[in-house]
Amino acid sequence: MSEQHEQIFQNRIDAEEKIEPKDWMPEAYRRNLIRQISQHAHSEVIGMQPEGNWITRAPTLHRKAILLAKVQDEGGHGLYLYSAAETLGISREELIDALHEGRAKYASIFNYPAITWADIGAIGWLVDGAAIVNQVSLQRTSYGPYARGMVRICKEESFHQRQGYHIMMTLARGSADQKHMAQDALNRFWWPALMMFGPHDSESAHSAQSMKWKVKRQTNDELRQKFVDQSVAQAEEIGLTIPDPDLIWNEKRGHYDFGEIDWDEFAQVIAGNGPCNRQRLTHHRRAHEDGAWVREAMVSYQKKVQQRREAA
Repeated sequence: MSEQHEQIFQNRIDAEEKIEPKDWMPEAYRRNLIRQISQHAHSEVIGMQPEGNWITRAPTLHRKAILLAKVQDEGGHGLYLYSAAETLGISREELIDALHEGRAKYASIFNYPAITWADIGAIGWLVDGAAIVNQVSLQRTSYGPYARGMVRICKEESFHQRQGYHIMMTLARGSADQKHMAQDALNRFWWPALMMFGPHDSESAHSAQSMKWKVKRQTNDELRQKFVDQSVAQAEEIGLTIPDPDLIWNEKRGHYDFGEIDWDEFAQVIAGNGPCNRQRLTHHRRAHEDGAWVREAMVSYQKKVQQRREAA
């Protein structure tokens, strides 16, 4: 019976039908989705930290307001995604515990420091730009709640990418020191941004099965290539240089050839040894503990509301 169910399930996937929470699904499909969606949710929430640290230090009131709105958006994205993961039968508490215990990951890029205002521009332009490249295809992912959540997230991420690019453009067109600051941020965030797409397809533990189930619609390498191609033109437009001596247009392929990522660095960051891994998780744990009273109050209030309804 299980094989029959799996074949019916795969037939639905192949027919581009959306899988909904109450539909039958293989346990491996459910676990794969929980891993991917929770990793995405954790990334949104942890990613609030480097930007949130710059809200009070943004150069103008206008920039402060924009950055504040962006950080609020990221918190909302985490909420959408945690909610989507919960439809798969896992609780928010389990998801957070897995993050705190190191059993769940988040995007490696958020373990790098944001040391200048230009870094906020680079994060918006490159990090959110890479996220959009990945997430646009996820609007067509096979799991309904995830796909629908991605529609709104992508709309907001497109504004985030433009905001970051505008910061970089403004700096690049400013004084020599400002342009140097922008170029320095690009130099430091370029390679970590490429790492966001994960290992090469041949070395990815999940890509093949995720593609079969249409959880993912494009491979890691396809998405990374698309990101490189669009970013080169964007950098040239504002007079910045991609920090890759091997970058060259390949007329035959119709794409840019680019240098090899430092996969040892990627492995170290994923393993918890990046510049800010401990800092990011320590901050998240502390914030989670400090907010315990709010969660307890909400639960207590809901119990009282339910009791009043039952009494009525």
